[in-house]
Amino acid sequence: MRKPTSKPAKTSTLTRQRFAIAILAAGKGTRLKSQRPKVLHEIAGHPLLAHVVAAASQVVAPGNIFAIIGHEAERVRHALAASGINFVLQREQRGTGHALMEARSALEGFEHVLVLSGDVPLIQPETIALLRDFHIAHAAAMTILTAEPPDPTGYGRMFRKKVKGKETDEVERIVEQKALRGKESGQREVNSGIYAFATKPLYSHISGLTTDNAHHEYYLTDMATLLGKAGRKVVALRAPDSSEVLGVNTRLELAELDASLRDKKARELMLSGVTIFRPNTCDIDADVEIGTDTVIEPFVQLIGRTKIGSNCRIRSYSVITNCQLGDDVLVRPGCIMEDSVIHNGAQLGPYSHLRPGSEIGEGAHVGNFVETKKTRLGKGSKANHLTYLGDAEIGEGVNIGAGTITCNYDGVNKNQTTIEDEAFIGSDATLVAPVRIGRGAYVGAASCITEDVPADALAIARGRQVVKEGWAAERRARIKKTK
Repeated sequence: MRKPTSKPAKTSTLTRQRFAIAILAAGKGTRLKSQRPKVLHEIAGHPLLAHVVAAASQVVAPGNIFAIIGHEAERVRHALAASGINFVLQREQRGTGHALMEARSALEGFEHVLVLSGDVPLIQPETIALLRDFHIAHAAAMTILTAEPPDPTGYGRMFRKKVKGKETDEVERIVEQKALRGKESGQREVNSGIYAFATKPLYSHISGLTTDNAHHEYYLTDMATLLGKAGRKVVALRAPDSSEVLGVNTRLELAELDASLRDKKARELMLSGVTIFRPNTCDIDADVEIGTDTVIEPFVQLIGRTKIGSNCRIRSYSVITNCQLGDDVLVRPGCIMEDSVIHNGAQLGPYSHLRPGSEIGEGAHVGNFVETKKTRLGKGSKANHLTYLGDAEIGEGVNIGAGTITCNYDGVNKNQTTIEDEAFIGSDATLVAPVRIGRGAYVGAASCITEDVPADALAIARGRQVVKEGWAAERRARIKKTK
């Protein structure tokens, strides 16, 4: 997803007029067969609507963007609350024209309004700005963004006015596919459903829309006819890339657009100096950042706002979500990491699990089947095997033996374990928090530590070994005798 900006894109003198952007986002998305609002279905790690908002926010300030919401309105409002945009409620979903009727009080104070679709996530900010500038330059009442997709099936076709046999920018008519006759069926230019309007003529004539159609809805497309009959200029602009206007109506289309964005992201990363083996097997979200000379092996998932430094290697089947990795980090196969920070030169895995709040220090090692949660592991420290470290502050140069557990939860509260620099924790130790292990102290293997251990001390807390010679042979003999 594009990163939104709080400032609109630079414009020429022609375009320095008050523009609003309205995003149609009220629909149910019946063909998706989902209870979730259509615009909240995700591609490349973000809701469809969030992609559109991010593009729009690079053209106008978020305060001039209005999402027109209806179905599950509160869910949509909550999902986009941090974007800084405005919301207009369309209580009844009676078509695209009705949406702008409902938004009248919010929009009529602007000179112009651009209308985008919340389920058309590939639209680019450059194309939105191009539509804006074209609309102003032609002094149009309505400008329609068009496209020529490889397959125009299902779209209304655009017919332009001709002068001396040549097409002009002005629109003659829009014909729905089912109404096409004869040679009209060969027309490939389609209406994208993205528009620019001069606000005064829009709201002067919008009451002329009717519901005289199969779905008994008010269609914004019909404004072209109304404005044309009123002698107002209606023009059309072809989109630079027809893929930008592709919408989502089915799960298949959702998957296709997701694949398109992920493929684009992988290409951008590879062109910037990242090696991705078999990129079609990797899921890399739009906001992920990766430094040069990092290698991503097959079947890796990089999710959310993950940022990976230079010269790292992320091995197969690892899933990394909202993490920050420094340079020269090695992530071995099968690691699961979330909301964690990993410093330069650290090594993880295989099969390590870093839960939220983990911080792995420079050159530290977290090995197979080690789980951390709200734990800081200091520079050069190691926890290589079969260990749980929760709510722990661990210093530099510490060795954590296999099978060590920090017992951080007493049934009511989470408690802290502190292990100071250069301490050595023997295998199978149980550290019952709250507890502190002093600098350079040793904890004997299989110890259950319930009290603080002073610096440079040795703590052993386990039952004494008892050996009874011959006991096993005598037991076998007794069992045999009873049979």
